[in-house]
This record gives sequence, C-alpha cells and structure tokens, in this order.
Amino acid sequence: MDNLLSIVTFLPALAAVILLVFLRGSDEAANRNAKWLALIATSATFLISLFILFQFDPQNTGFQMVEEADWLLGLQYKMGVDGISVLFVMLTTFMMPLVIGASWNVTVRVKEYMIAFLLLETLMLGVFMALDLVLFYLFFEAGLIPMFLIIGVWGGANRVYASFKFFLYTFLGSVLMLVAMVAMFAEAGTTDIEQLMVHQFGSETFSILGIQIVGGLQTLLFLAFFASFAVKMPMWPVHTWLPDAHVQAPTAGSVVLAAILLKMGGYGFLRFSLPMFPVGAEVLTPLILWLSAIAIVYTSLVALVQEDMKKLIAYSSVAHMGYVTMGIFAANQQGVDGAIFQMISHGFVSGALFLCVGVIYDRMHTRDIDAYGGLVNRMPAYALIFMLFTMANVGLPGTSGFIGEFLTLVGVFQINTWVALVATTGVILSAAYALWLYRRVVMGDLIKESLRTITDMSRRERAIFAPLVIATLLFGVYPAPILDMIGPSVEALVSNYQTALAAAETATQVAVNQ
Repeated sequence: MDNLLSIVTFLPALAAVILLVFLRGSDEAANRNAKWLALIATSATFLISLFILFQFDPQNTGFQMVEEADWLLGLQYKMGVDGISVLFVMLTTFMMPLVIGASWNVTVRVKEYMIAFLLLETLMLGVFMALDLVLFYLFFEAGLIPMFLIIGVWGGANRVYASFKFFLYTFLGSVLMLVAMVAMFAEAGTTDIEQLMVHQFGSETFSILGIQIVGGLQTLLFLAFFASFAVKMPMWPVHTWLPDAHVQAPTAGSVVLAAILLKMGGYGFLRFSLPMFPVGAEVLTPLILWLSAIAIVYTSLVALVQEDMKKLIAYSSVAHMGYVTMGIFAANQQGVDGAIFQMISHGFVSGALFLCVGVIYDRMHTRDIDAYGGLVNRMPAYALIFMLFTMANVGLPGTSGFIGEFLTLVGVFQINTWVALVATTGVILSAAYALWLYRRVVMGDLIKESLRTITDMSRRERAIFAPLVIATLLFGVYPAPILDMIGPSVEALVSNYQTALAAAETATQVAVNQ
C-alpha cells in the first residue's frame, strides 16, 4: 500500500475535519455521533497501522516504508519507521480507541473534545514517523495545543493553572532544541534526519567565557535537545508539571499523557541524542544516570505520602521514566532494550491505572484515597483488574512491568554498580506505595455509607480493559515479539554509538599528537 504511513498519520485528522464541518448541533444525538465517529476513526487507524507491522522487516536496521515529497517553501516532507519507532506507532494507534471508549461519559462540548483527541493522535504519530528536523519539530510542538485544551477546558477545578504550567514547561524546554536545530542545519546543510545521524558534529573541546566545554559542539547540541526531552519525559527535577497536569486532566487526557506523550522524550533521546551527539552523551552520562536514580527514589517516596490517587500514579510514572533514561544512557544492548520495553509496558500499565481511577471517579466524583475502602465487596471484577495492574506497576514477574525494569537494571549494572544499587531500591519503594494504595482503596470492610450502592464495572469498561490485560500478561510471559522487533535496530544503534565514540577519541588523540 503506497503512502501507508501518511494514511495512518492523517486519518484521525481527516475524521476531525469531518466532525468539524459536517456535525451540527450539540444535542444528545449529535454527541453520540461524535463519539462513534471518533471511535470508528481511531479503530480504523489501528487496523490500518497493523499493515505497517506486517510489512516491517526487523532485520533491516534502516528506515522502511519511507515517503518523501517537497513541501511548502522548499521544506522536505519525509516519513519512515525503523525498529525503534514502529512500536511507538503501534502503541499510539492501540491506545487511542481505548481512550475514546473511556470518554463515553463526557457531556460537555463533546464534538470539540473528540476533535482535540483526533488531532492529538495525528500529531503524536507524526513525531514517531518524521524523518525531517523541521517536520519533527512541528509535530512535536503542535501536540502541545490539543493537550493544553484538553486539560484547560475539560479538566478539574484547577485546570487553567495546570494547563498553562504544562504548556510553559514543555514549550520553553523546546525553544533550546529549535536553536540547536538551526545550528545543525548551518553545519550539516540538511534537515534530513537520516543524513544527520551519520554526520559527525564537532567534538573538539573549546572555551566559552573561560569555561571549558568538553565534547565541544556536540555537548552544546546535546544539552539543547536534552532540555526539551528531559522536560517531556519528565526527568527530576523538571517533573513538577506532570502531577498537576494528571490531577486536573480528564481521565482520557491522563491516559494519553502517561501512555504516549511521555514516551516522546525517551524516543527523542534514542533518535537524536545518542546517534547524533555520542560524545556529548558520553560526557553527560554520569550526571544523567544519577539524576535518574535520584528520580526513582525521590518520587517513590513522594508517592508514598499522596492522598490523591491520580497524583500518586503520576509520581509513580516519573519514577518509572527514571528506569528508561538510565537504560538509554547505559548505551548497551540490555539497557536500551529494557528502556524501550519499559516505555511500551508503561504505556499499557500506567494507562490502565489511570483508567482504574476513572472508573471509580465516574461513580463517586472524588479521587481522595480516604473516600474509599472495601471496594472488593461491591466491585470484585474491578478489584481483580486493579490488582493485576498494581502488580504490573510493581514489576511482578509474569507481567510486562518486570521485563523492562530487569533488563534496564542489568544494563546499568554493567557500567555503574552504585547507580544500579540505588535504582533497585525503587523496586521496593514501588511495592510500598502501590500496595498501600490498593489496600486502602480495595481491601477491608465496606464501612462508608456512600459506597454501599456503588456498582461494578460495566461491559463497556470491561471491554476497554480487556486488551490491556492481554497485552500486560502476554508480553510479561512472552516478551520475544517486542525484543525481536527492536533487537537489530538497538544493536545497530549501540554499535554506531561505540564506533562514533572511538572515532572521536582517535581524532582527539591525533590532534594532541600534532
């Protein structure tokens, strides 16, 4: 199928345009039609995206299904996928129908709500497929707008503050990345990501205002991209926008934020930071490893004292993203494999946990942990599903959460045993806060009068959770489909990284001898 990537990317946007132009009125029938059209569009996008998976050859470590065209003002439109990006595309298309299904109870500005999510899907897919710097930046930044509106219009009582905080943090981080992209174009003469990945940017040490910049231009470019991706992940200490955004966002917004948007930071590190600026990455790796280890321990401790369920899960996400950054910058096969697996798994597990909060929030309209207790007596199906994803969040063997954390820690252990030791304590702390949450919400006697009439999950809610349950258990027991898909591309990435470092070291040695 020609132009398959473009079809998958822009089909949700086409559905959004149809909604905008042809759907009139705001009565119950119009709202129902808006929901069904969004569900059909996202489901069709997922089914068509399966053809990408079927056509993809994991043994080919280059970009596949590449589409190129000249764009406006001489800019280049170029899309493609490799073993690192293809699974993020699949994660996005897999999650979006579930997100729309979780939005069935929305009653305010339903058409606009669905349009925002459809546009957001197009922009997220564009980030993972873009092979041109300008195109990547447009998709990356434009994705802020729908999410800003989703939080600011359909969020909680403090939604305006949370939406502006989210926008400003992520936008300001990306300004430095834009400056770096201009510098890259000035030196390499191209915005083509494939060509930039093999271009050797300067790594000679120089001085600015008396400060020695080890790694030279590469270090400066790395820092500029790092500023954007670290906020997007988010890494400690630039993570403070995330808990506010999660707490105020509607359930579907929290699911997209946790399952997909956070992964753009990790994907950026893999697509840009390691292959394009290997010397800069090497210089700053010790700092990033320790920041990641601190994030795991610190945010886990903060999660232990939360009284809001969403905020607890939000801090849990920051901790789990700490494993991802550690694995990526371990820059070995196990570390990077584990980081990518952790991101995919976290998409299922964290998304499901926010959906679990949404189920009881729809019934009781509160996220306070103290408002619940003994739900197992009235909601046995809910208690079972919540327990499964709590265990996956802890990293219990047999769930997908275990594979990513284990591989990441193995990779980190090979380069820094102390960082691995500190990070491993996060496994214990995650068990503490996750089980503490589950005990207070689900276990015990049903003593609160307000909970005596609460109903168990509906068929729609069970249908939403079913694919997530299957994915979490399947990849926990049989991780080979993911590891086989990413393995050759990760091996090539790590090999090229090590080769580039060796070449830079040789060039430096030659320069010193002369």
